[in-house]
Order: sequence, then C-alpha cells, then structure tokens
Amino acid sequence: MLGTLAEIHARVGGRLVGDGSVRVERVSAVDEASPDALTFATDEHYLTAALASNAGAVLVDAAVPVPDAPAKPLLVVENARAVLATLLAALKPPRPRGPYRHPSAIVEDGASVADDAYLAAHSYVAAGAVVARGCTLGVGAYVGAGASIGEESWLHPHAVVHERCVVGARVVLHSGAVIGSEGFGWAFIDGRLERIPQVGNVVLGDDVEIGANSCIDRAQTGSTTIGQGTKIDNLVQIGHNCRIGKHCAIAAQTGMAGSTSVGDYVKIAGQVGTRGHMHIGSRATVAGQAGVWGDVPDGAMVSGNPARDHRETLRTEVMLRKLPKVIARVDALERERNAQS
Repeated sequence: MLGTLAEIHARVGGRLVGDGSVRVERVSAVDEASPDALTFATDEHYLTAALASNAGAVLVDAAVPVPDAPAKPLLVVENARAVLATLLAALKPPRPRGPYRHPSAIVEDGASVADDAYLAAHSYVAAGAVVARGCTLGVGAYVGAGASIGEESWLHPHAVVHERCVVGARVVLHSGAVIGSEGFGWAFIDGRLERIPQVGNVVLGDDVEIGANSCIDRAQTGSTTIGQGTKIDNLVQIGHNCRIGKHCAIAAQTGMAGSTSVGDYVKIAGQVGTRGHMHIGSRATVAGQAGVWGDVPDGAMVSGNPARDHRETLRTEVMLRKLPKVIARVDALERERNAQS
C-alpha cells in the first residue's frame, strides 16, 4: 500500500486538489483502475478518461489544464512520469541481496567474489573473474574467465558475461542478455567462409541496462563499448566494435552492424537498422523502422529507409498518398486525348 493521497503528496510534493484522505493501494492504467488505485494523466485526453474511470485519484502533469471542480481528487506534479517512477519503485519487490551463495553455485579457483554478493542456484563465476561488492547473480547467470562485474550490478537469470568483458557499477542485465558473444566476422577464403577470430571484449559503463535476450558482440580487436547510463531494450543486437555513447535509449529489435558509432543522448526507436561503419550524432533521434545508411548529424531527427530528415520523409509520404489520384487523372486525360484523336 502507498498510503493516503495526502501522504503521497507529502512524499513527492506538488499540489493536492480535493480529498487527501483517499487510500491508495496500487498504481494502475486508466482502463484497469479500481477505486483503491491511483491512475495518471499526461495530457487532456488522458485526464478526461481518468476522471471518468473507476480510479480513486489521479496523478496529473502540471502542464495539463485542471478543471475547477474535478470529479476525483488530483495530485498535480511538475513531472508526472518522474513521480510515477518513484511510486512504482516503492511497489516493486526488492532485489535479492547477499551475503548468500546457493550450494549449487560454482566459483572457480582464482575467481574473486565479494563477501556480500548474492549467488543464486547454478550461477557460475569462472577463473580470474571479479564480482564486486553488492552484486546479485540470478539463477544460471554466468561470468566468464577474467571478466569483471562492478559494484551493485545485477545479472538476472541466465544473463551471460563472456570472458574478459568489463561491466561497470550498478549495471542491470536482464534475463538472457549476452555480453561478449562472438562478433560476426567472416571472410571468403578459397570459396568458403572462414571465421575471423574476435579477440576483443565488451566494456559496459556504469548504470547501463541491457534488456532480455539482447546481444552485445565482442570486438574483433579492442572493445565494443556502451557508455554510462545508456539503456538498451529487449531483443537488440549490437555488432562488434560498435561504440555507443552516454545516456542513449535504444528500443527493441534494433540491429546495429559492426563499427557503428553513436554519440551521447541519442534516441533510437524500435526496429531501426544501421549499415555499419557510420556515425549517429549526439542528441539525434532515429524514428522506428528507419534504415540508417549514412552519417546522421548532431541533433537531427531522421526517419524512413533510407533514413533522411524526418520532415522530408513526411513530405514524401504525403506525395505518395496523392499518387493514386494523380495516376487516375493522367489516365483520364489519356483516355480523353485518345477519344479526340
């Protein structure tokens, strides 16, 4: 339980409108809300829906106009999404904490594991690896030979960090994430594909989060790098020798070919593909399903395939939608001309 709306107001600030004694058990989306739930609205449309819902109270962004006499109590805050994150964190079950080592966990000779680490069943730490203080290794998590896991990092069940890879502090690897898989390097020799050894590693900065079943390939030489604070969604493929900057957000099913470089604070939507050996500038935005075949300038917003300035893509889409009418008009003119001749 989160407490009364007044207690939540005292915790997160903002402006309370209406009855603060409403008790809040949970946070819910509008269409799932019950009388003991707090729902949320970030625009006028959602506020209208929230006020008509079963929710007991509504968390509202300060940018949204609020009626003089709302049908439900409101908590109006400067940034509803930030407050929502705080409230949901209070409802989230705590992560497992050590000191704990399951009898089936394996720590090879020569590995260094902090005394307060949590090692779940069948987790494995290979020789020469380092697991720092406060780390959590879920069921079946694997840390390869010579790898390093920074303080307070959390490897969910079956996450894998291969040999010699470096994971910073407070990193989260979700289930099935693979760090340091073999890079996709091949060459045609005598009519057949022969593997080019991938002898580099992967380096993840502090506060990076990698989604479920995402793969970060080790470099052919040197390092594939993910900068501090970057968040990568589920089912993302990052090829060998890619360099991704700080505080980027990369959505699901994006695939980056080898040696793609990305600046800082870049937003990449779902199902984006990159050609490789090209650069996406800092603070750029790449729209969903874009195919990036060349460099993207700093601060640009691109979309389409091949990716180009988003406004140009929109103009092209408008013209394409008009094309059937243009063709019909041309056909009519040709029929008229033929009839006259």
